[in-house]
Amino acid sequence: MPESTKRDFLTLHDLSRSELLALLERGRRLKAGVDGGPLLAGRSLAMIFRKSSTRTRVSFEVGMAQLGGHGVFLSDTTSQMGRGESVHDTAHVLSGYVDGIMIRTFEQEEVETLARHARVPVINGLTDRVHPCQLLADLQTMTEEFGDDLSDCPVAWIGDGNNMAHSWLNAAAILGFELRIACPEGYDPDPGIVEAARRSTRVVLTRDPGEAARGARVVTTDVWASMGQEEEAQARMAAFAGFQVDEALMASAADDAIFLHCLPAHRGEEVSAGVIDGHRSRVFQEAENRLHAQKALLLLLMGAATPPSSTTESPS
Repeated sequence: MPESTKRDFLTLHDLSRSELLALLERGRRLKAGVDGGPLLAGRSLAMIFRKSSTRTRVSFEVGMAQLGGHGVFLSDTTSQMGRGESVHDTAHVLSGYVDGIMIRTFEQEEVETLARHARVPVINGLTDRVHPCQLLADLQTMTEEFGDDLSDCPVAWIGDGNNMAHSWLNAAAILGFELRIACPEGYDPDPGIVEAARRSTRVVLTRDPGEAARGARVVTTDVWASMGQEEEAQARMAAFAGFQVDEALMASAADDAIFLHCLPAHRGEEVSAGVIDGHRSRVFQEAENRLHAQKALLLLLMGAATPPSSTTESPS
């Protein structure tokens, strides 16, 4: 596609509110078997994995196949990036072969550099700073449960102020729901991301998981030690004692509250088995929605525009 029309998805803020709502609606339509088909026939997506994955790889690869396209898997052991080829060179080379690039890596700067030099859309499949594709699935799950207007859906984030917490902050800023974040001291989210969100919505930071969960309609968490933090696991286990999402914590949430988790989960650590396997859990619905929301994203970025919607505002 012409470079002047290229769009990237590096954080949720690369979408306007109206675009995000339209994308979530299209994800639901695709899930229902409507508005699908080989809309990306003949197109290909390079998928760069510098971090291992289950959901990201399968959802993007299957999504491209269901849309009539093709996903090309690249890892450090199957590409020259693992031998030191620059992001600059990789971006230029891949732009001559494929119609889009998805990358799952460590540094946000690497994704931004890739996008700066690529002539095709670049999608952030995860970095240590944000995980915007996961939030598309989480938000789609919320709209399936509560409808399009999420402004009256307080969300409680319990645990580490990590890339998922940052993406929840971005989502709250765009859609206007209240976000309560409960973290142990020393594990707060980035202050700049917090302050940016506070300019658009209510954000509460607390050391008390009970305060965060009280009356929330979504309670969500993540593992206490993410990829690359294995050496910190024991220290984090001690720091996060008391931050488990268990049945007592969920009982303080709203009567219709649901539990979300980006997976993989460690039962008995950040969440009890009774919660993640209980009637309030939507984690597998959420995981499936990675496929549908990302298909909607691929269609938006790779040339098949989102159709007009009667339930969302028009893009400005």
